[in-house]
Amino acid sequence: MGKRILIVDDSSTMRKIVARSLRQAGLDFSEILEAADGQLAIDLLATEKVDIILSDINMPNMNGLEFLKAKSEIDAIKDIPVVVISTEGGADIIGEATSLGAKGSIKKPFTADAIEQVLGPLL
Repeated sequence: MGKRILIVDDSSTMRKIVARSLRQAGLDFSEILEAADGQLAIDLLATEKVDIILSDINMPNMNGLEFLKAKSEIDAIKDIPVVVISTEGGADIIGEATSLGAKGSIKKPFTADAIEQVLGPLL
């Protein structure tokens, strides 16, 4: 059975691009959920179970780093793997995301192959 994924990004266009890349990568997802920022993702995760989360870093309201911190403090969701997808490719930002629990990172722009390479081992 396919996995459920949550895409967290303030750009609806980018969420669609990520969803399309997931399909092109041939990964087995039964449902793709979306949230426009970290706070909306936290709210959604209160009622929806997902297997993996792809999150942008730069977002309004609650950015990706704040989301990772908030998620780590909620027992029911703290163990869901998160991969950050961002234009922020600097070692400092990615290092901070990793220290907050991110399991990997994908730099924008990306290919379906890059998505499969990072997500494959986490599934």
